[in-house]
Amino acid sequence: MGWFKRIQEGITTKSTEKKEIPEGAWYQCPSCKTVVTSQQHVERLSVCNYCGHHDRIGSEGYFNILFDEGKFREIAPKITSSDPLEFEDTKTYTDRLEAAKKKTGLSDALRTASGELNGMPVVISCMDFQFIGGSMGSVVGEKIARGIDHALKKGCPFICISKSGGARMMEAGLSLMQMAKTSARLSLLSKAGLPYISVLTDPTTGGVTASFAMLGDMNIAEPNALIGFAGPRVVKETIGKELPEGFQRSEFLLEHGFLDAIVERKDLKEKLAFSLRAMGDFPKVQ
Repeated sequence: MGWFKRIQEGITTKSTEKKEIPEGAWYQCPSCKTVVTSQQHVERLSVCNYCGHHDRIGSEGYFNILFDEGKFREIAPKITSSDPLEFEDTKTYTDRLEAAKKKTGLSDALRTASGELNGMPVVISCMDFQFIGGSMGSVVGEKIARGIDHALKKGCPFICISKSGGARMMEAGLSLMQMAKTSARLSLLSKAGLPYISVLTDPTTGGVTASFAMLGDMNIAEPNALIGFAGPRVVKETIGKELPEGFQRSEFLLEHGFLDAIVERKDLKEKLAFSLRAMGDFPKVQ
């Protein structure tokens, strides 16, 4: 005999009385499939509390984590890409740019800003993967160059956070020129005795890896980040062999000497501050 007896058949709740779960209220970790509220996920810096998976975040997220009280001044925020090559595949490059701007609210795939990190003056450039895959075009190179120029003027460290699919094919040779441009600017930073720390996040590939992302005085990465020039599928098909487990992941690169450290996102600010203090005496901002 059951404890309860249904006295009326069917669903009697009126449609107007039903409670709908708001879209985006929940987040499922793509690695361990654990479900938490979206608010909890954001509070944990978009890192899974169960398996440690680091979800991708953009420049706004990193700026809020690294700059003291989330305060910063953006450098050259309004410069945008043009289309001198009049590139067109299934869409024109101009249309792709406008669609990306509308979708993300960004002007391009990288932002540069100055502020304080634990009281130290710093300049930080950070890539946004949601803008055409974080691809490197002329604006990305220009914003990094202007960030380095600002660091040289202020006599402060420069930090770059990479997250990119590589060079932007729609800008062809103009995109590849940014590899040399950024590398040359970084050499000026080195000659001035100012430190450059490169932070590689998932994914950092192509021309970005082959230039400024691997040129840091200290190269650090987030856990399990994909880092390489060509992707693992391309490498496997090219050499015709199975790749080692964890190939091109940050742990693999650390083991083989390509990285100096792997740092979890929650520890990133303190690690950067400690490293910069060890590299030089930079006065605290009064």
